Amino acid sequence: MPMTKIILIRHGNVEGLKPERFRGRADLELTPFGVAQATATAQRIAAAWHPCAIFTSPLRRCVSTSRPIADACGVPSETIDGLVDLDYGAWQWKTHDEARRESPQLFDAWRSAPQLVRFPEGESLQDLVARTSDALRFVLDKYAGNTVVLVGHDSVNKALLLQLIDQPLSAYWRLAQDCCAINEIDIEETTIRVSRINETHHLVGVT
Repeated sequence: MPMTKIILIRHGNVEGLKPERFRGRADLELTPFGVAQATATAQRIAAAWHPCAIFTSPLRRCVSTSRPIADACGVPSETIDGLVDLDYGAWQWKTHDEARRESPQLFDAWRSAPQLVRFPEGESLQDLVARTSDALRFVLDKYAGNTVVLVGHDSVNKALLLQLIDQPLSAYWRLAQDCCAINEIDIEETTIRVSRINETHHLVGVT
């Protein structure tokens, strides 16, 4: 079986990062800084790889991040529901401080044992893993032996990386995913090699 390369990207900068909010399904557009990050990321990808397809979360911040990559690489970009952000339910758009004040025990559990949490009226990490793994299987089945770009969210990318490096959901907080970070994964039969995680040097000097 030929090697498949996955270039996994997080979307660019949006509102709700400072102070930190549970953004989830809020359909945010990129800030001007996020647009500049996406442009720099597109240049980095076009210079280093030759993807044949791009799949993105249907939320605007990911679609807008994928657009310059598609233009720079001359390949189509399609949305895939499995990459949509974690559903925070009743916590969506609350700041972390608001959630901590309203539900201190649940907030503490989210920070200390995320694998045991289901958000009120929302999803759990197990739900997220199920649908991100479905999205990954689709890509691997359809594009085996090719390079594919996936554009997702902080939690989405962490869920995918934890599966690929065979780590438990309890390790969720050990991974960082900065805006427009690049992750590189090679998959050949049952061998998986993650050679980049949260690479951001292409964003140095972006304003």
